[in-house]
Amino acid sequence: MRIYFSCSITGGRGDQPAYAALVRHLEAAGHQVLTAHLASPALDGQEGGMDPETVYQRDAAWVRECEVLIAEVSTPSHGVGYEIAYGLDRAKPVLCCYRQGVTVSRMLTGNREPGMNVAAYPDVAGLLALADRFLEDAAAAVKD
Repeated sequence: MRIYFSCSITGGRGDQPAYAALVRHLEAAGHQVLTAHLASPALDGQEGGMDPETVYQRDAAWVRECEVLIAEVSTPSHGVGYEIAYGLDRAKPVLCCYRQGVTVSRMLTGNREPGMNVAAYPDVAGLLALADRFLEDAAAAVKD
């Protein structure tokens, strides 16, 4: 499956180890993570010099190309919120996942639109299991 992974970049990178574990897990399962570079601890060096229009055009194209969008939303981010809305507007199944105990915007937790999934996870193993269930459900929906 082609996955657009979304996570905080400028809002804070405290969850980067979880991002990396998730991307490794998804790729090991045979999925193509279009934004795998976002999980890198050296992200600033990869994205720092790109102009905003180039980033927008590239990322919007990836959202249109993906089959599902997974967003780690523990750290608030304008860009992640935009990507979630952009994906939903294009009928992409979306998983918004966050660390248990973190306060997440009610705009996400209260969203009951078709394709929107929001869930907390207790630890990295829980995050991986959550992503697996979401992808199984998304794959089943495509077959129907």
